[in-house]
Amino acid sequence: MRRGILSLLISLLSINLLLAQSVDQVYDLDSTVVVATRALKEIGIQKNSLERVNLRDNIAYSLSEVLTQNSSIFIKSYGRATSATASLRGTSPSHTRVEWNGMKLNSPMLGMVDFSLIPSFFIDNATIYHGSSSVGISSGGFGGAISLESTSKQNEPFSLEVIGGIGSFSTYNGFLRAGFSSERFQSTTKVAYNRSRNDFEYVNYRKKEFDFDNNGNLVGFKYPTEKNKNGEYADLHLMQELAYRLKDDSKLSLSAWYINSERGVPMLNVNYREEDKSSNTQYQETFRTVFGWDKAFDKLQIKSKAGYDYNDLLYLYLGDLGDGKLSEMTHSQSFTHSIFAKSNLQFFPSPKLMICAEISLDEHIVKSYDIAINSISQEREYIGYFEGRFESSALLTARYRPSERLGLALNLRESTIGDKFSPLLPAFFAEYIIIQNNRGNIIAKSSVSRNFRAPTLNDLYFLPGGNKNLRSERGYSYDLGFEGSYKVDNLSMKGELTAYNSKINDWILWLPTFKGFWSPINVKLVHSYGIESKANMEVDLGNGWNSSINANFAWTRSINHGDPISWGDESVGKQLVYVPEYSASVNGRVHWKGWSFNYKWNYYSERFTTSSNSSGVIGRLSPYIMNDISLEKSLSTKWADLKFKLMVENLFDEEYESVLSHPMPGRNYTFTLSIKPKFF
Repeated sequence: MRRGILSLLISLLSINLLLAQSVDQVYDLDSTVVVATRALKEIGIQKNSLERVNLRDNIAYSLSEVLTQNSSIFIKSYGRATSATASLRGTSPSHTRVEWNGMKLNSPMLGMVDFSLIPSFFIDNATIYHGSSSVGISSGGFGGAISLESTSKQNEPFSLEVIGGIGSFSTYNGFLRAGFSSERFQSTTKVAYNRSRNDFEYVNYRKKEFDFDNNGNLVGFKYPTEKNKNGEYADLHLMQELAYRLKDDSKLSLSAWYINSERGVPMLNVNYREEDKSSNTQYQETFRTVFGWDKAFDKLQIKSKAGYDYNDLLYLYLGDLGDGKLSEMTHSQSFTHSIFAKSNLQFFPSPKLMICAEISLDEHIVKSYDIAINSISQEREYIGYFEGRFESSALLTARYRPSERLGLALNLRESTIGDKFSPLLPAFFAEYIIIQNNRGNIIAKSSVSRNFRAPTLNDLYFLPGGNKNLRSERGYSYDLGFEGSYKVDNLSMKGELTAYNSKINDWILWLPTFKGFWSPINVKLVHSYGIESKANMEVDLGNGWNSSINANFAWTRSINHGDPISWGDESVGKQLVYVPEYSASVNGRVHWKGWSFNYKWNYYSERFTTSSNSSGVIGRLSPYIMNDISLEKSLSTKWADLKFKLMVENLFDEEYESVLSHPMPGRNYTFTLSIKPKFF
């Protein structure tokens, strides 16, 4: 049956390609079809699109900061310019699927994405798909999926934007965007460079300095003030976007993205080593490229993409062996090569019906190793693995709107991992327009889906600790929600409220072993459920004044219902580690005659660092609230448009940790100047 589904989808793709060759080549879609296309694609989907103004808010931001301040996603961050991973709906980072221009960004080795390595200024469109809605993007997104796009779209023949920034802790940021556009050809070049000493001060509550009187009696203690050590970083990003429209109105595109990153791994606040006695550094070099071909016919759209992703990740630890010199003690390196191809066909036989078929193929090759010194022979030994894996996926979608108020949709996805087939993954969506008039609407949405995620290559083969006997994760998700909008005079409001329930069997969890290393196991069941909500309001106050406010809130329970691993296992029935039960964010803006003031607030409740939810000193991280503000002034001269911006982050100097023993910076400042020359 599974092979039959794949064969059927491949046949549909072939038939549609033949049909496409015989259809008249008309680029502009019929207006009725365009309206229907937008309505049909959104049936039952739970998503959150990030506004462009938020993606362009701060030159120093990576996508991790933007997601923290504008969504219900919890970002687990180890500090500035260090690993930042996403937890959506209480799931693990590998349960959030991420794509850039159709290319999967989840590491085949680790299964996750480091959002600190994605500059927000490089992203033109970012959409978060929650729960079942992710099945249309990829399998394995138990929490959801994030779709990122960067484009070469230009509105003028020539454009240039240069931004420079300077901030606290000897931080320097630079961004350049240059564009060219003609009738058929478009080009956009982006460059970003960020570096910092990152040596912020913090009060170390993990250490004590004791005070003694003249007789040697203890009379008190204090917490020392220390600097963040070994936290310097330098990141370079280059991106080139090209697009060319052929005479038949089809479109060719090319996206290329190069990353070169050198980051110190900051010392823990429980580290007593002297800074010059050790060195931890992570080096990363990445190159990604995506080729695309798009074609629009009267009732048919074809999108095909292919690309290559290369990643070289090196971690070096140097230590003093007693001779006063730093010697290499840990050398861990991995090379990842990924090739993908994807073809998507969307057919609109009528304004009420949309049929979509998609095939994607991925080939991954990973070489991962550590260099160890043999204690007897003193020779270097390579310990690791060299593995490849082929993955394929076929998706068939039907979206139908039998009446103006009712919409139904069905996704069927089938995947292969190597020579093994996944279970068939159905996702059913329904929506009903309860109220609709010229002032707004109220829509009820529901969905149910099955999902599946195979173990990563590290889960299976990492040495030491890989477990080749791991089972794939499987589960079901259910969503029920309402969204509404209202507009009157100069006021417009939108809001959504969603309840979800998800059960994941054979959850993969890494745990320490008695042999001194970590190893993954399957947990019988993890139950994730909760509520998500978001709201938006925009007001035109007149006389040049206007304001907007966006708010997000999430209540998240992610409970381990597995069997006890040992007689002393207290994790069963407890919240998973580093999953806050409550999170919220508010983003407000006020504009007036070239001035703009922005206030950002976000909150995370306590997070447990142990599976038993211990409330001891190191068993939990305290709740924290962040407050950020910025003031911007825009000026227009004969030769350029200028923007001056001052940002203050952590306004009230909050002391907090996102991850245990990793201190975060206090109040800090950034000033930027943006210049857009005017071409005539």
